Formats: sequence, structure tokens, C-alpha cells
Amino acid sequence: MANKTINPTRMELTRLKGRVKTAMRGHKLLKDKRDELMKQFMDVVRRNRELRRRVEEGLERAGVAFTAASAVMSPEMLEQALLYPKQSVELDVTYRNVMSVNVPVYHYQTRNQDPTEIYPYGFAQTSGELDVALEAFGQVFQDMLELAEVEKTMQLLAQDIEKTRRRVNALEYVVIPDMQRNIRYITMKLDENERGNTTRLMKVKEMVLQDAHDYQ
Repeated sequence: MANKTINPTRMELTRLKGRVKTAMRGHKLLKDKRDELMKQFMDVVRRNRELRRRVEEGLERAGVAFTAASAVMSPEMLEQALLYPKQSVELDVTYRNVMSVNVPVYHYQTRNQDPTEIYPYGFAQTSGELDVALEAFGQVFQDMLELAEVEKTMQLLAQDIEKTRRRVNALEYVVIPDMQRNIRYITMKLDENERGNTTRLMKVKEMVLQDAHDYQ
């Protein structure tokens, strides 16, 4: 229903037509953004699925190896072997822009590039299964970090998709139709006024002609 509080003038009609044109242009841009966000989101979902499979497989291998190490080593020896880690990791976070959404990018760097630094013990008192377990955990660490990055990206993109979808729907089903109804209402009132003015002019003309005829 048209807003009856608006002023049915040609100036208001021109203003509303300009606003409708702007709203329709904004609606198209937001739809394009929503569609591109969905495309980016689906790419991230596929990457997430692949990474999750790799992480689960890697953790399963590491778990099996660690269970085997626990079976051949006493709990005290296992705890002592892993008590003082030699390697440390530094994690940095930067951001990249995906369709106006800032998503995180994780970078990590180990203190020492020597691959043997993942073993915080001597090899004489430990089993080979423990070596296999730590190597498997080390290999899956990068995939776990990337998985965390991808899942955070999915969350942020999903939030922006929902926000953009609400804006698109508000423009499409509320704002634009309401302005269009107001335009039709003003147009109808202006046409009605125009017909009233025309009728009055014709009446005045008729009266003038009648007066002229009577005068003669």
C-alpha cells in the first residue's frame, strides 16, 4: 500500500524515480556480489573437504604409531622422552581480501629447519614406533593449520553471504516495491489533478462562451 503521507508533487515523483533507479543498481551489484561470494564459498568448501580428509588420515596414522609406541615403551619412559621438546613454532596471521571480506592467512615458521629437531630424545632408549608417530604428527601439522585457516574463511564468508542475502531481499521485496507503489500513487494523484484542472478549464471556457453568447 502506498504511503499516504508523501507529498504527491512532481518534485517528489522525480526524487522517487531517482531513488528507485539507484536502488535497482545497488540491488544488481549486491546480487552479483552474493553470487561471487557463493562461488568463492563453494571453492573453500571443496578445499575444506580435501584438507579434512588428509588431516583425519594423518592423525589416524599418527595415532596408530603412537599406540604402538605406547605398547612397547613404559609410560614413564614415554613421558620422559616427550617431556622437553626441542622444536618451537612461531605463528603469524595476515589477512587477504575476498569480496570485501578480510579472511585470515596463517604463516608458521619453526625455530630450526633441521628435520631431526622434532625428536626431543635420543634414539637409544626409545622405539622406532615413536619416531614414526612424531614424524606423522609433524607432517599433519601444516594441513591442520591450513584447515583452521580454511574453516575460519568459510565462517566469515558464510556470515557475509547471509548479510548480503538479507540486503538483496530487503531491496527486492520491500524497498523497491514500496517506492514503486509510491510512484504509482503520486502518478495517479497527478493524473487526477490534471483531469480536474482540465475539467475546470473546460467549464470556465463553457461559461465564458455562454456569457459571450448572452451578451450578443
